[in-house]
Amino acid sequence: MNITLVLAGAGIAAAGGLAALVVADRPRWASRLGGCSAAIGCGMALIPVIGVLAGDRITSFSMPWPVPFGSFTIGLDTLSAFFLLPILLLCGLAAVYGTEYLQTYAGRKPLGPAWFMFGLLVGSMVLLVIARNAVLFLVAWEVMSLSSFFLVTFEHERAEVRRAGWTYLVATHLGTSCLLAAFVLLSTGSESMHFAALAGADRAATVRDGAVFILVLIGFGTKAGFMPFHVWLPEAHPAAPSHVSAIMSGVMIKTGLYGLLRVLTFLGPPPAWWGCVLIGIGLVSGILGVLFALAQTDLKRVLAYSSVENVGIIAMALGIGLLGVSLGSTPMAVLGFGGGLLHVLNHACFKGLLFLGAGAVAHGTGTRNVELLGGLLKRMPWSGWTFLVGSVAICGLPPLNGFVSELLVYLGALQGARSIDPAYVLLPVGVLAGLALIGGLALACFTRAFGIAFLGESRSESAAHAHECGWRMRAPMLILAACCVALSLLAPMVFGVLTPAIARVSGLPEPQVRAAMMGPQSWLFTVAISSLVLLALATGLVMLGRRLLSKRPVTTTVTWGCGYARPTARMQYTASSFAQPLTACFRLFLGTRETLSPPDGYFPASASLATRTEDVCRERLYSPVFRGLAWLLAKLRWLQHGRVQIYVLYIAFTLLALLIWKLG
Repeated sequence: MNITLVLAGAGIAAAGGLAALVVADRPRWASRLGGCSAAIGCGMALIPVIGVLAGDRITSFSMPWPVPFGSFTIGLDTLSAFFLLPILLLCGLAAVYGTEYLQTYAGRKPLGPAWFMFGLLVGSMVLLVIARNAVLFLVAWEVMSLSSFFLVTFEHERAEVRRAGWTYLVATHLGTSCLLAAFVLLSTGSESMHFAALAGADRAATVRDGAVFILVLIGFGTKAGFMPFHVWLPEAHPAAPSHVSAIMSGVMIKTGLYGLLRVLTFLGPPPAWWGCVLIGIGLVSGILGVLFALAQTDLKRVLAYSSVENVGIIAMALGIGLLGVSLGSTPMAVLGFGGGLLHVLNHACFKGLLFLGAGAVAHGTGTRNVELLGGLLKRMPWSGWTFLVGSVAICGLPPLNGFVSELLVYLGALQGARSIDPAYVLLPVGVLAGLALIGGLALACFTRAFGIAFLGESRSESAAHAHECGWRMRAPMLILAACCVALSLLAPMVFGVLTPAIARVSGLPEPQVRAAMMGPQSWLFTVAISSLVLLALATGLVMLGRRLLSKRPVTTTVTWGCGYARPTARMQYTASSFAQPLTACFRLFLGTRETLSPPDGYFPASASLATRTEDVCRERLYSPVFRGLAWLLAKLRWLQHGRVQIYVLYIAFTLLALLIWKLG
């Protein structure tokens, strides 16, 4: 019954999108049908998901189908339920948000196709997480990739959006080719491609398991945004509508992490080098991700690179977990996997909140360029304060949820540094140093993003005339902000719910996992109590301040201008000048280009600083490779002469060669 309700919820979301497509010429009805159906379907599917996480019976369903290699088999275990929780929560809220956000395009673009693809995206992500057959999994993966591609290219009339869409399409299919090869290797020696058969297959060859690990790391890592496979992410996220960006960054990239964890349950005991590779990728992704975020001026590109950073933190946590399993350290394994899984949920909440906040800024001002914003907190207080909650959470600061998951990763690395083989001790020490550096840079990044956009004076007319969004956009942001607080206060309980999922991924018995969780849970309980006291104290101080000021005259004026009688926005930090000291320190990795016009003379008429930071991986790795491929393929253009009979001859020769090879 549980799994049927989940499947029905996904079907309602997809059916609502189809209904929206039918009434595509009526934008208001298309939004109502598409958004309400997605929200209702997600709410319906959440009921059994919460039940399974609370301890209900795990269910499955299977039926024959004409597709080779198995049957239509789905199941809902604790690992699937945990990943479905943020998917359904964020997709439901994004659907409500989108009903207002997309109305700005009504009359200019048909909204039916966008809601149709939105419903397909939601349904395919749900199906992917509950799939128990490799063919079904790959079909859902492909539907998810294609539906999100069409959503990314919603504004396809813009050249940069088309470029972002093609970049995403090429990257996701290169990753899918690796996944196809990995599942073929996994199914060698097995009669079907059911997950149960893959998990029970006898793969005595360690080399084959290692090859599968590398293939799924590339395939799923491309979707997750691991560096250097991340190049699609900072292009596609800003191009998509903001509620779609929230889903892509908050939960769609997590399907890559889910796939990686699911395949790990098929393989045997992990060798230590698997954990080492994940830790290395996590360190590179985390540090470079936040550095590139710090150098951006587009608010959504800042958030996109920040997703690379947070996926890097999760990769480090999973690497700690794998290393703990390999070296026999149960506490290290539990803290690593537990911290990584908890950060998956936390990141979905605060990153979804921040992308929705960025959408509110774009909706209210018409621009995402941080250099043109300023003073928005006075004009958009709801969006501003919720964006601040997300910024504090993503920096890993108490009393919000980002702190508790990063605390578990810290504890896992500390456990490893003092208990594992000295030959590997540099890895957890590197995680500790990397997390500290990432935390400091993230604090600078989001102080810059919030301060430049929401504080000070307006830097442009669009910011000066900004307006707050309506309640259909505000309500999802408020709910996600509340989730950021609740997940911090309920962290001991949420961590306890993860016990079966951690046992599933690590291969450790549940009682052993539960025993190893007792110490961390006491730490989280202390953190929760401290957070509650801190929140109560802050609330009391705010109320006391309002009461004291209620009997006094309160006036408003412009931001203090250092004693100048007529302050202007030109006297404020720009986004580029705020970040310049840090980007200059890491210029070797960022390749930042600066355009500086320094002040000249005692009374300079003008001065300016502009910076531009391109993605190093795209410019120095992928662009030369694809230019070389384009040159090579151009040399073979003589094969394309337009004569169909010659093309048929090519096919015949190919089939003949394959037949001879097979007979040989």
